[in-house]
Formats: sequence, C-alpha cells, structure tokens
Amino acid sequence: MSDRYSVLRGLRTTIIVLVVWEIVGRYDLVAGGALPGFSEILIRLWGDRADYPQHIMATLYGSGMGFVIGNLLGVLAGVVFVLSPTALRVFRGVNIAIFALPPIAIAPILALTLSGMTPRVVLATLGVYFVTMTATVVGLSQVDSRAADVVRAYGGNKWMIMRLVQLRGAVPSILSGFRVAAPNAVLGAILAEFGGGGRWGLGAYLLGSLGRAEPDRLWGIGLVATSIAGLSYFIFAMLSTRLMGASRAVTLNTAIPDAVGANNTGPVGQLFLRIATIALPFVLWWAFIRLLNVPTMISKTPWGVVDYLFLSPAAQNAQQRLWSAIYETLPITFVGMAAGLLFAFVLAISTRLFPKILNAFMPVALVTQTMPLVALTPLLVLVLGRGVSLTLWVTISVTFFPAFVTLAQGIAMVPKGARELPQAYGASAWQEMRIVTIPASLPYLFAATRLTVPRALLGVMIAQWLATGRGLGNLLNQSRGYLDYGMIWTVAVFSVLLSVLFYQVVVVLERRVLKRLGMQTAE
Repeated sequence: MSDRYSVLRGLRTTIIVLVVWEIVGRYDLVAGGALPGFSEILIRLWGDRADYPQHIMATLYGSGMGFVIGNLLGVLAGVVFVLSPTALRVFRGVNIAIFALPPIAIAPILALTLSGMTPRVVLATLGVYFVTMTATVVGLSQVDSRAADVVRAYGGNKWMIMRLVQLRGAVPSILSGFRVAAPNAVLGAILAEFGGGGRWGLGAYLLGSLGRAEPDRLWGIGLVATSIAGLSYFIFAMLSTRLMGASRAVTLNTAIPDAVGANNTGPVGQLFLRIATIALPFVLWWAFIRLLNVPTMISKTPWGVVDYLFLSPAAQNAQQRLWSAIYETLPITFVGMAAGLLFAFVLAISTRLFPKILNAFMPVALVTQTMPLVALTPLLVLVLGRGVSLTLWVTISVTFFPAFVTLAQGIAMVPKGARELPQAYGASAWQEMRIVTIPASLPYLFAATRLTVPRALLGVMIAQWLATGRGLGNLLNQSRGYLDYGMIWTVAVFSVLLSVLFYQVVVVLERRVLKRLGMQTAE
C-alpha cells in the first residue's frame, strides 16, 4: 500500500511540474522564450520524428555495447579483486584513474585514435566499469560468514565459497550497481558523439542543432536522451525489486576497499606494490598507443606529454595556456562542488526532519540524475546565458544528486537507539540531529565528497566546452580545432591528475578526521 501511495505522490509531483512548465513556457516567463511550453516541445518532437530513429539507434548501440562490456569487466574484476587482494592493490591506481577520469577530456583522444562506433563503446564502458566493479567488491565482501564456514567445513576452497555463497549474496549489490551504471553508459556514448564520434547519434544531433535558435528542438533532444537514460535506470530498479523482493539502496560508494591480504608482504613487497600501483596506469597508456599503432603525429606517450610541455620549442607557450586554463577552471570547480554538497547536506537533513520533502522532491532529483549532462548544458545556456551562473548551475546539478543519496543513506543508517537516547532526555529533533545523527554521518559526508570531486570538474569542463569559452574545457575544444594534438593529450592527462589528486586529498583528510574521532570510513 505504501508503495502505491509513493507512486501516486510521484505522479502528482510530475503533473504539477509539467503544468507549471507549460504555463511558464507558453507565456515566455523565462529568458524570452528560451524555455518552450511542454506541449510545444512535444509538437516539435512529432515534427522531427523522422530524424530520431537512426540517431537513437546509434546511441543505443554504443551505450548498450559499452554497458554489456563494462559490466562484464566490472563483475569479473570484482571477483578477481576479492579473491586476490594483491591484484586489488596493484590495480588501485588504474581504478582511481578510471573513476576520476573526466570523459569529456578523453573523448577527442578516442575519436582520433579509434574509428567507427568504438569511441562510443569505450567511453560507455569506462563509465560503467567502476560503478559495477565497486558494487561487486562491496557485495562479495559482505559475505554470510556462517554459510562460508559451512562450505569450509566440507572442504570447500575460496572458489567454492565464491560460487556458492558470495556471488549469490552479491546479486542485490550488483543489480544496484547496474542501476547507476545504465545512465552512465548513455552519457558516455553521447559524450563520444559530441567529441567527434560520427554522423549519427543523439550527441551528434544535438551538436548539429546548436546555434539554430530552435530551443524547442534542443529541449526535445534533451528529453529523448533523458528518457533513454531514465528508462534504463528504472528497468534495473524494477528488476532488482522483482528478483530480490525489495530494492536495495543505490550503490554510490566510491571507496575502493583496502586490500588487507596484500599488507603482509614485508617492506620490499610493499615497495614493489606501490611502484606497480603508480606505474600500471602509465604502462597501459603506453601499451594502448603501441598496440593500436597510432600515428606518432597524433599519439602522445607519457614521455611525449613531458616533452611537449617542458622540452619542446613551444613548451613555454603551452605552459602559459595550460596554467591559465587551470586557473580559470579550479576556483569555479571548488565553488560549485561546495554549493552542491551544501545543498545536498541541507536537503538530506530536511528529509529526516520533514519526510514529505523527500517524496515531493525525488522525482525531480531523479530526472537531474538521469539526464545526460551534455544534453542539459545547452538547455541551461538558453535560460542562463553563458556566464558564471551557467557553470555553477551545471556543476551543482551534476554533483547534487549522488551526494544527496549518499548523505541520505548515511543519515538513515544511524541506529534508532542512538537517536532515541537524546530524545529521552528532552532533546528536540534538531538537537538530536546536531548531537548524534550529523556526527555519525561524517563517513558518508566524506564519501559524498569523494564522489563529487571528479563530477564537479566534469561539469565545469563541459560548460566551458559548450558555452563559456574559458578554462580547460575551452582549451580542449580549441586544441581540437587547431589540431594541437600535444595540448589535447596534455589537457586530458592534467584533468585526470587533478581529479586523482583531489580524490586522494579527500581520502587522506577522511582517514585522519575519522581516526581522530574513532570512526570507520564508509566503505
């Protein structure tokens, strides 16, 4: 019965939003008609119906193949990492780099080095892999120790425990990972199309429609892209509910579990593992170029980037452009990330004090989560223009929802007995939140911060690429136009390095703060 009421409340909220949208659009109340009425967008969609089938099929193919490959790799890697803590430790650098990778930064590189639909498939695969791998590792690690002991008692080895106990117990967690990964695959495919991945696809259609003063068409493309991503999300949400009886929380944890078994290798072994962890991403980078026989003029090995930025005749000019772009990008990234985290934190607390807020707001929040960012940005340009406000809105929109879900999950997991103790002594609901719930949720606040760091940089770079003409995003776009392959690789590398650096800074702060407070990280 409660599920039925939740659906009805969600439907009511959706209808209210659509009615307000129609009124605002019909009477040109936003930016002189930049937001058409919902019915006008539907009419334009019907008029453009002949354009969509090939674009949709191209995007579905790229995202679908990437979703399948990424999930297969993610589940397989998760199993290997649980069976071999050393492998988890060695691949930690690769996993963090994949998680922190801004897709917009490598989309041009994939378009230059790969052909056909491959760039879309690769970028969709990268968007899927980390989420599914982490969900698999977490699910396999939360094993029923009693069932595992029974298997051991009958002579079972690690693989038998994995097959008979761990894999079965991990199914809910893996399905939750699929739920989050599905929209990521759509975003990856569209970003590859935007970066020059062929004629067909919603990203290519959106790129070709920019600058035509047709906001109803842009909104139509955005709605179609959002519908595909949202439908994929809800398919796996329903599948999870049907198979498991109750849907688990969405897996948004970004902490890579510690490789406990790899810590017993002695000082020399630890040193070797650390070197391997740092070196492996660069080895894979070099192997990618060599195995594909990418022309030297286009490709840049790790040493090639160093040579371009520090040793070549154009090094000084390249450094000036790069540092200037970084200077324009980082401040707005931190401001947008902080604003998104603050908004998510306030709303997560509010949903605890006023539960009806969650029921009313969640449908809108899910739309912002499933709408591909590259489709959202041109629509915000129509409403907000091309200034700082646009970049902030894009950054907040891309960081808010995952941070909110993570924080809300942490607040909900505070034991009921701990919450009731202050109330028994006359504490108000807000006093209980301040004394118990908020401090107990600190691990999830850090987890939300880890999650938002690369997403914030991605949001800023997409806004700069499509709208503002500033920062790393614009430098990447200009370098494509000038065929400055050295700068394309340099921007991609520095984008990843910055994301990894900030991720690691958050991890270090998290460990120190929680250790001082005697708490554990939200693994």
